Amino acid sequence: MPPLIFFAIAGAGCYAGYKFFAKLMEQAQTPSRSETERIRREAAARSATRDLGALEWDEATGVYRPRSHPRDSA
Repeated sequence: MPPLIFFAIAGAGCYAGYKFFAKLMEQAQTPSRSETERIRREAAARSATRDLGALEWDEATGVYRPRSHPRDSA
């Protein structure tokens, strides 16, 4: 009879340990709220790029800049 009690206690302990470990693994896979908010903000920033229109080469700085004076097409 004592081995039966021992195996019952050991089985209950193993089950509790399994449930605890499964809960920890689920928490590790789920991003936190702050991480979710950061991802959402970055996605919004990427999709909210603005159109600069036509660009022209700036010889002084060596980079492309938005056209400073609109050229007439007609």
